[in-house]
Amino acid sequence: MKTIRLLAGLLLLVSGILHFIVYFQAPDSPGNIGILGFGVIYCITGLLLFNKKIYPVYLGIVIPLIGMTLSLIKFGIPELISMPALFKLLEIIAVSCCLYFLFSTKK
Repeated sequence: MKTIRLLAGLLLLVSGILHFIVYFQAPDSPGNIGILGFGVIYCITGLLLFNKKIYPVYLGIVIPLIGMTLSLIKFGIPELISMPALFKLLEIIAVSCCLYFLFSTKK
């Protein structure tokens, strides 16, 4: 169980760092302040998942779902091989890990 939680935290940290990279490549592009904001939130949530408490698991489910939903509303469905598609893939895996951790510990 610990490895699944650590994997989710690591994936959110990687996604947050990639959000920073996208922001600093084109800081004047419209919509990039949201990308920077979610990068910070993902890094904080990823670091919290290394903690033993349960609330970061809930954050690891809710925060990426909000980010993916807002991204799909603003930018639409991304191309298959692109940075936004990589963001969504990392976030889907992180959310799946958090859900698995949450439901397997409730037994």
